[in-house]
Amino acid sequence: APAHAAQGPALGNFTLAVPYGVLNPTASPRGADDFTCKPSAAHPRPVVLVHGTFANRFNSFAALSPALRRAGYCVFSLDYGNRGTQDVATSAQELKTFTDRVLAATGAAKVSMVGHSQGGMMPRYYLKFLGGLRKVDDLVGMSPSNHGTQDFGPDNPITSAVVGTLCPACLQQAAGSAFLAHLNAGDETPGHVSY
Repeated sequence: APAHAAQGPALGNFTLAVPYGVLNPTASPRGADDFTCKPSAAHPRPVVLVHGTFANRFNSFAALSPALRRAGYCVFSLDYGNRGTQDVATSAQELKTFTDRVLAATGAAKVSMVGHSQGGMMPRYYLKFLGGLRKVDDLVGMSPSNHGTQDFGPDNPITSAVVGTLCPACLQQAAGSAFLAHLNAGDETPGHVSY
């Protein structure tokens, strides 16, 4: 993998970032994915940005990534799960692999994660079930789907059949889903991670 991913332009507006991200689906947000970046003493943990369902790393973090980089953080972002639509546990495995790559490249002991929507909830699966508690210091969720959404509920058989085929993660994020019941059983914020 290259030391630097192809970066998109600096766009501070989500409305502008969405079309660019659609037309350039592999672009990283400005300031992210420099695998030669070494964390400073002031900011010892690299930041991993995790997008939400139907999004990608560019359109979700076109504004936040360059701001974090200017503040002195090593910033990394991944695209996962067919724009966040695949099975959440499979996406969490991708996050685990990516986090291991970031830690190996930077030499850091732990990362901080910032996620939007599913990107704030899915890392909790990584933490709770895939060994992430040892590798993550902070998890910041911006409107995470921790307790579900009413958008695609199991009570609507039409959306369940159509959406479930195209977006398994959508049904897993529905309020009352078996997936969320499993994720939220017991301690919802385990370990010594700052949530």
